[in-house]
Amino acid sequence: MYCSTCGDERLFEQPPCEDGHGAECPERICTDCGSAMLIGLPVAPPATLERAGPGARAASSSPAERAA
Repeated sequence: MYCSTCGDERLFEQPPCEDGHGAECPERICTDCGSAMLIGLPVAPPATLERAGPGARAASSSPAERAA
C-alpha cells in the first residue's frame, strides 16, 4: 500500500486489535515508519431521525402558514 508519510509503496501489517475487531480490524501500520491507516469504512449503526417537537413545525413553516 501507499504510505503518505514515507511517500512510496510500503509493507503494512495489521497490529493486535484492542477494540475487539479481530481479523476484521481496519487498522494497518506501516512497517517502515509506523504510520497508522484505516482500510475501508468502519461499521457504524445507521443514522436515525429524531422526531421534532411541536414548536419545530411552526419555526420551519412560512409566515403565512403560521398566521393561519
